[in-house]
Amino acid sequence: MTVRDWDATSYDRVSTPQVEMAEAVLERLPLRGDETVLDAGCGSGRVTALLLERLPRGHVVAVVDAVFSNAVFHWIADHERLFERLAAALEPGGRLVAQCGGKGNIDAFRRLADEIASEPPYARHMKHFRGPWNYASQQDTERRLLAAGFDEVRCWLQPWPVTPADPLEFTRTVCLGNHLEALPPELRERYVEEVVRRSGAPLTLEYIRLNIDARRSSVPAEKG
Repeated sequence: MTVRDWDATSYDRVSTPQVEMAEAVLERLPLRGDETVLDAGCGSGRVTALLLERLPRGHVVAVVDAVFSNAVFHWIADHERLFERLAAALEPGGRLVAQCGGKGNIDAFRRLADEIASEPPYARHMKHFRGPWNYASQQDTERRLLAAGFDEVRCWLQPWPVTPADPLEFTRTVCLGNHLEALPPELRERYVEEVVRRSGAPLTLEYIRLNIDARRSSVPAEKG
């Protein structure tokens, strides 16, 4: 899979919805303030700064007491391997508290984007386009976490509609970046404008968040 080159400056401007999601996730992570926490995917650093505010005597690095992640895991294809590596980074009893896109995330918007991608002049450039997203269900995620060596596992889906203040910049940066890499430069802005226009006004993106709470077991996971 080709790694997408994100526009960090633009993402920092438009990522207020993701920061608001992260604040809710942080509320689920109990911290004394002296722990070592792994921020698994820190974007432009806005959420990492919030995490650091809760760790006046702690650190945000690796081999850790806790793992925090927001809006990242759905970019990773292999969740089994992901959870195995996170379990290996955690001390026994360490917490994993995370949120990412879950099953059904912005389905209507993605269907419209695919429909427009199948029309001229985009179709010949995007006929082989496949998005990299992995929007998992709560049941599959719970099963994978248990197999990786976690216990006290709780996962749930949460609707989180977002109406971005700047629909063009938000969708260009967050939702359609992978689509645009499949198009020649002269068609990219036209494509974004068409998707946003046909989405209706105001644009509301029906985000579905997969919440994850789990504890690293002190008993090694069985390999089957």
